[in-house]
Amino acid sequence: MTADVFFMNLEATSKENLLQKLSRLIKRAGIKNILKKNDLTAVKIHFGEQGNTAYIRPIFIRTIIQSIKRHKAIPFLTDANTLYVGTRSNGVSHIHTAIENGFSYSSMDATPIIIADGLRGKSETKIKVDQKNCNHVYIGSEIIGADALVSVAHFKGHEISGFGGTLKNLGMGCASRRGKLDIHSNVSPKIKRKTCIGCAECEKHCPSEAIHLKEKKAYIDQNKCIGCAECIVRCPTGSVNINWNQTVPIFLEKMMEYNLGVLKNKEKKAFFINFMTDISPKCDCLSYSESPIVNNVGVLASTDPVAIDQASADLVNQQKALPDTALKTNLNPGEDKFKGLYPSVDWEHQLDYAQKIGLGTRKYNLIKLKTLSYKK
Repeated sequence: MTADVFFMNLEATSKENLLQKLSRLIKRAGIKNILKKNDLTAVKIHFGEQGNTAYIRPIFIRTIIQSIKRHKAIPFLTDANTLYVGTRSNGVSHIHTAIENGFSYSSMDATPIIIADGLRGKSETKIKVDQKNCNHVYIGSEIIGADALVSVAHFKGHEISGFGGTLKNLGMGCASRRGKLDIHSNVSPKIKRKTCIGCAECEKHCPSEAIHLKEKKAYIDQNKCIGCAECIVRCPTGSVNINWNQTVPIFLEKMMEYNLGVLKNKEKKAFFINFMTDISPKCDCLSYSESPIVNNVGVLASTDPVAIDQASADLVNQQKALPDTALKTNLNPGEDKFKGLYPSVDWEHQLDYAQKIGLGTRKYNLIKLKTLSYKK
C-alpha cells in the first residue's frame, strides 16, 4: 500500500505568495475530508521554548487555522506540558510563552490556546493500546476530546530519536506528564566524569533533583532519575551518555505506541503537516537554536503520519549540508544527515515499528505542487 504525500517548495511568485501556496497545498491534500461543521479541531503545534527561534512562523499557523475555518470547523491551538524544567512546564507559563513567541489570540485569527493536559500536566485520558511495551497510554484529555486533529510539526534533528516530525509531535507531544515519563522511563543516562566540567547545567534543569555535584563533577542518583533525558540536551561537553543500543529502540517503540493512543478515536479525522524549514540539529524545546543543517526544503501534507515523516527524512537527506553547522559528516546529497548528527541512533526503527503496528506506511507517492506564475 502506498500513501499520497503532497509537497510544496518555498518558491513564491507575484501570482501566488507562500501563504496562498500553503492554502492550496492543504486543500489539495484533502483537509476537507477530515472536517465537518462545528468539529472542535485540535491544531497540535510546538510553541517553541523562550529564546528558541526555529519553530514554525506564526503567520503559517494562522493560514492553516483559516483553512480549517473555511470548512466551518472550530480550531484551537494546543500542546501538552513538558516533563523538563522550562517555560512550558505548566499551563500558565506555557500559554505565556506561546503568546511571547507570536501565537496570540489576535495573531491567530481569534483562535484560543488550550493546553492539552491542563494546568499541571495531570489532565489526562488513559487509552488502551495493548502493545509490546505499553498496555495503556496517557494522553492529554483535550486532544482525546477533540473531534478532529491537525498536526503541524517542525521537522528537524533530535538528540534521542534522530529526527522529530509528525510522529514525535503526536506521540511525545500529546502525552501527559505521566505519559512522557512512561516513554522516557528506560532512558538511563550516565556521566562521563573525565569530560564533565562541573558547570551544573544538568543539575539546574533536572526536574526530579536527581543530579548534584560531587567533587566538582556531576553525579546522577539512579533511584531518583526519571529518564527524561534533559541532562543530555543541556550538557555543553557531551558528557552525559545513554546505553543507546538497549534503551533508544524501546523509547522509539513507546513513542509510536503513544501515537496509537492519540489517533485511536481519530480514524479519518486526522491530518498531518510537516514544515522542513530552519532544519535545526536539535529540538525546539531548547532555549536557543543552532544553525540549520541544510537549506529550507518546503512543506509536506498527508493523511498518513508514517509516510509524511519518511518523505521528510528522504527530502532532507537529498540536500547538500550547509557549512559550519553541528553536522560534520554525511554532508553530500543522498547521505544520511541524521546519522551524521547522531550516529548511535537508528532513526528508521521508529518508522519500521510504526508501520508494523498499523500507524501507516513507509511507501509513499510524492505529489509536487507546481509553482503558479504569469505566462509571458
